[in-house]
Amino acid sequence: MTWADKIESAAARIKGHVRLTPVLNADGLGLDRPVALKLEQLQHTGSFKARGAFNTLLQGPVPAAGVVAASGGNHGAAVAFAARQLGYPARIFVPDIAGPAKLALIRDTGADLTVVPGAYADALAQAQAHEAQTGAMQIHAYDAIGTLAGQGTLMREWEDQGLEADTVLIAVGGGGLIGGALAWLNGRRRVVAVEPVQSACLSAAQQAGQPVDVAVSGVAANALGARRVGQMAFDLARDIPSVTVTDDAITQAQHLLWRRLRLLVEPAGAAALAALTSGAYRPEPGERVAVLLCGGNIAPDPLA
Repeated sequence: MTWADKIESAAARIKGHVRLTPVLNADGLGLDRPVALKLEQLQHTGSFKARGAFNTLLQGPVPAAGVVAASGGNHGAAVAFAARQLGYPARIFVPDIAGPAKLALIRDTGADLTVVPGAYADALAQAQAHEAQTGAMQIHAYDAIGTLAGQGTLMREWEDQGLEADTVLIAVGGGGLIGGALAWLNGRRRVVAVEPVQSACLSAAQQAGQPVDVAVSGVAANALGARRVGQMAFDLARDIPSVTVTDDAITQAQHLLWRRLRLLVEPAGAAALAALTSGAYRPEPGERVAVLLCGGNIAPDPLA
């Protein structure tokens, strides 16, 4: 089965469980051209992650011990939400850098939450230990077929909504989102990876020729802070263009989206736009550009 087949199957499987998120042609961002935006921060639990979570759980079978996941926050919230909707117990491990807003989001689902000192990799180690001890079903945040195919439904949906773009900018953490997009597009459009300077595991892997460990820090670390890019995503993204953006550029793009469009996104959700607004990515004249806004779980919650 090709990746396109897997993504088609995932789209049919999760229909009715995830939201069809809106798109916006934005011309008020101070750029020299309009930009197509996909507003995936409006997805269940505030990020695209619900797609992969539902796709994995709906393929079953789920053991009596339920499901377990490690996450910087968004994946854990999505798995917990999907598990609750489908009637399964969930155990979620997150690093303490996740922040109070994402921790509260997970707790609200009723999942069993464990906060782990360190980064995502430390939470993953404990989730794997829990899986080995209990037989719970592990739902990996990015390096699993079910996850990646589920995330690929986003780009399929965007094309169904009439996407007109030569180039799509996508933020990268572990790579599930960009891997899914590349798997669906199969070269039909140019995809540019955007990473924070302080958490750039894909560009490090591209330079090394294989996934390698990197240091993780910065304003988007609780969403884009994977220590190592997933092998599946790397296999799909090893030759694509990638750029890095500073924390300041990310924060400025986040504020710009609020000031000009009244769109609230978390730093990770603004990272792809930051490549344009900072000049890290400079489109050619006439190049049609699209930007994926991937998450909206701001810490602290602005209305808490």
